[in-house]
Amino acid sequence: MSYESAAWERITYLVAFVESFIAKEMQHKHQIGLSEFHALKFLEAAKDSELRMQELANLLGLNQSSVTRLVGRLENSGYTVRDLCPDDKRGIYTVLTNRGRKRLTEARVDYEKALNAALEESKDKVNDEDLLALLNIGEASQSDQYQCPKCSAVVRGKPDPKLQCSAEGCANET
Repeated sequence: MSYESAAWERITYLVAFVESFIAKEMQHKHQIGLSEFHALKFLEAAKDSELRMQELANLLGLNQSSVTRLVGRLENSGYTVRDLCPDDKRGIYTVLTNRGRKRLTEARVDYEKALNAALEESKDKVNDEDLLALLNIGEASQSDQYQCPKCSAVVRGKPDPKLQCSAEGCANET
């Protein structure tokens, strides 16, 4: 596995861990999912606090069917309302309500706390080397990296039998 692939796997694991952590907090404290929270944020930031359903789907990375269900949940909670597009009667907007804005304001504080807690808890899962590997794809050849046999970290540089693995926390002499 290449250095970049290994780094990407650790980063995707981190993202999944953080999102799961935050989602549990949002559901527990505010009875909204993480996608609903993001939808409220996008609506708040949009002009007139409204977006076409397709625009919201694109921003959330959801298909039309999924965003329709999500908006239905937001509407049932009173956080959004649907409105017809004045220029195109086939177009439907979802509009943030005052109740939705209030829920977002309340949830935002806990979102930030959960994000910080999740990142703190997971900071040993991704390091600066992982981020640099992704930013510098193609700049270093694979011959300039090796995989530590003890911790499986992919490390830049040529293995030196007299040196320890440079991965944080690894005590393996390579």
